[in-house]
Order: sequence, then structure tokens, then C-alpha cells
Amino acid sequence: HTRTHTGAKPFKYEVGGKGFLQSTHLSTHMQAHNGAKQFKCELCGKGFSQSTNLSTHMRTHTGSKPFKCEVCGKEFTTSSNLSRHMRTHTGSKPFKCEVCGKGFARSDDLSEHIQIHTGSKPFKCEFCEKGFTTSGNLSTHMRTHTGSKPFKCELCGKGFSQSGNLSSHMRTHTGSKLFKCELCGKGFSQSGTSSSHMRTHTGSPPFK
Repeated sequence: HTRTHTGAKPFKYEVGGKGFLQSTHLSTHMQAHNGAKQFKCELCGKGFSQSTNLSTHMRTHTGSKPFKCEVCGKEFTTSSNLSRHMRTHTGSKPFKCEVCGKGFARSDDLSEHIQIHTGSKPFKCEFCEKGFTTSGNLSTHMRTHTGSKPFKCELCGKGFSQSGNLSSHMRTHTGSKLFKCELCGKGFSQSGTSSSHMRTHTGSPPFK
């Protein structure tokens, strides 16, 4: 107990020199390096190096979500997931891009953003080998191969491969015309239709 006040960590790991308050903490740390996974899930057999990781894993089987958001009531299996979720309420974006300064709420979102600067496209399509900077862009692209249209119109049932296309379609039902002609004020539900209309003013051919 005294070590918690003095900060003494007499148990050292030989490889990295990291210190620990108790010998049991050192043993647990060594298992992580050695790859030992002595804590087994009785339901699926998956192994873990620490008992706490097994406890967290068990919640995927039991459905237990002990960490609750005080703002919206949403529940999570781990405290780290709750902390990440809280940023949607606070607007906190602690992960900053060193190149352009843009902030992100999640570290994995920052990692994907960095690829825009590096030009890296690690997400490859298994059908055509086309590369993408983010997994989300790859998922959208994959629908061109599979024909999947997960975004359904609640009014007519028509399906779309992208949420943006569904949003444009919904305006055909609501009559909303977001795109206004700056010259005559006429409104259009889609940007493409608005662009075509502008040519009636400018006289420019549709295709060069």
C-alpha cells in the first residue's frame, strides 16, 4: 500500500524496463508480451492474456452494457466506447491531423484521413482491385458490384446504393426544391436538373 503513495515500482520487466507496483501486475504484463492466453471463454473458446479482457469479452455473449450515457441513455459494453460516444455530445475532437490541423473524435477516423495526404489507398476491392482511402468509400463502391441498395424509400420502397441518392429522391415526394436558379429563381429538387436548366440561360452545350 505504501508504494501507492511513494510511487515506487520495484518489479521491473527485463525487456522494456517498465515498472510495476505488484509482482502480479508484472506477471500479467509479461503474458501480454509472451502471447500467453490462459483465460479462455467457456462459450466460444477465445483466449485472453488478462482476466479483465475476458470479462469484457463475455459481455458480447451476455449482452450486458453496464456503461450508460448520462445525456441520451445509450448503453455500452466498455468504458472506452462510452468515452468515444460522449464526444458526439461534447463535440470534442482530440485527435488532430498534423498536416492540416483537422480534428477527429476517433483515432481510427484520423488514421483514415491521413491517407488523403499520403495518397495511400489500403482498402482494395476484391472484384476489380480499385483502391480507396477509407473503408466507407470501399463499402459504397462494393455495391456497384453486388447491386446492393440498402437505403430504402419509406414512401415508395425504391432502393438506393447511397444515402445521398435517397435524400435526392425523397424531394420528389416532398416537393422540396433546394436548388434555385440565380438568374430566374426557378427551383429544382436535384442539382443535376438545376445545372441543365442553367444552360438555357448561358447557351452552353451540355457536352463538349
